[in-house]
Amino acid sequence: MKSINIYTDGACSGNPGPGGWGAVLVYNGIEKQLSGGEKSTTNNRMELTAVIEALKALKEPCNVTLTTDSKYVCDAINKEWVFGWQRNNWRKADKKPALNVDLWEQLLELLKIHNVEFVWVKGHNGHKYNEICDRLAVSEYQNMA
Repeated sequence: MKSINIYTDGACSGNPGPGGWGAVLVYNGIEKQLSGGEKSTTNNRMELTAVIEALKALKEPCNVTLTTDSKYVCDAINKEWVFGWQRNNWRKADKKPALNVDLWEQLLELLKIHNVEFVWVKGHNGHKYNEICDRLAVSEYQNMA
């Protein structure tokens, strides 16, 4: 399988409010930027959407190192919370409903195709690709406002 690096970010003006997402895919030194937005959404939905859209852009199963500044996304996968939510009919440990189930279901399907390692990076801290993704996401939500 090909190995690819993906970087993602989501942004929202208000929560909920206009939102945007950005992603950069890097393979063999070639970069591809993706972005999009919604008129009324949340930051966490945009973080998840960035990951989903980036993985959907891959044309074949890949080994992916996915870097994001979203603790929500990284922790839900790396600490396996999302699998517990799914087993418990989309209820969290506190018995409250999990949020963004529609997006988590899409992401879990994509994780059956690709071998993805989720890596957290501190946002707004000078990481080249995180900064690019942030600019893409902010530009998208500004276009939605």
